[in-house]
Amino acid sequence: MNKILVILGPTATGKSDLAVKVAKKYNGEIISADSRQVYKGLDIGSGKITKREMSGVRHHMLDVISPKKTYSVVDWQKETKKVIKDILERKKLPIICGGTGFYVQSIVQNFTLPEVKVDKKLRKELVNENLDKLLKILKKMDLERFKKIDQKNKVRVIRAIEIAKALGKVPEIKKDKNPYDIFQIGLILSKEDLEQKIKERLQKRIEKGMIKEGEKLHKEGLAWKRMRELGLEYKYLANFLMGKIDKNKMISDLVKEIIQYSKRQMTWFKRDKNIKWFKPTDFKTINKEIKSFLNN
Repeated sequence: MNKILVILGPTATGKSDLAVKVAKKYNGEIISADSRQVYKGLDIGSGKITKREMSGVRHHMLDVISPKKTYSVVDWQKETKKVIKDILERKKLPIICGGTGFYVQSIVQNFTLPEVKVDKKLRKELVNENLDKLLKILKKMDLERFKKIDQKNKVRVIRAIEIAKALGKVPEIKKDKNPYDIFQIGLILSKEDLEQKIKERLQKRIEKGMIKEGEKLHKEGLAWKRMRELGLEYKYLANFLMGKIDKNKMISDLVKEIIQYSKRQMTWFKRDKNIKWFKPTDFKTINKEIKSFLNN
């Protein structure tokens, strides 16, 4: 067996539920492709699957590292390749599941990524700059990377500047021949349904104790600045807990930002014409496609 299944799509489309269902049916193990779920303690805010929701299915690449440290796509890809090899050697099906497009793509297109160490001094200088200024710096250093990067993601922009400074420019990513046979399933909802799901899911997270999670992370030594860097829920939690915004503003602004994020996810995924798109409820068709893929 050299087959890998990928379940991707924007946030709140039910990827984790489908992955568990498929893993149980086809003797699979799940590899999380989520840039925030690799961090310990980022549970409720990141929507990390619970032990109960796992239903006994083994999950990998969750709770890998402290949120005080940084974990790059290079780190994730390296570890994930080892995990895939191990799962296949045990005659099981690796199922990559998540919404971080660059993580998924690093495996699907078998990237060779530049290994540039973190420059703490440079990051300290850049982290307090506003996004517009950082984008101007990147544009001047590497126009091609500036055009392609997610220009709303401050962490990625800083990393691109760091790589450009170390190597002269961000090198063109090399794509090697993939040793695996990969089938990509994309989950999609209508704009209205997705926005409704995002609102409902955020409300559930708040009821579940997302604010207390933010307080706990800070008490355990996670700086407000670092919490904000982690983006989305954690950025707004930090602002709320610091007294910069009230609870209502936190919720309304966060809903808007998650909706914007889901649009950026779709823009990223739509570049890959090999993804087959389905509604999350269409399990019968999805199952038929998976069966055909595994039997070929």
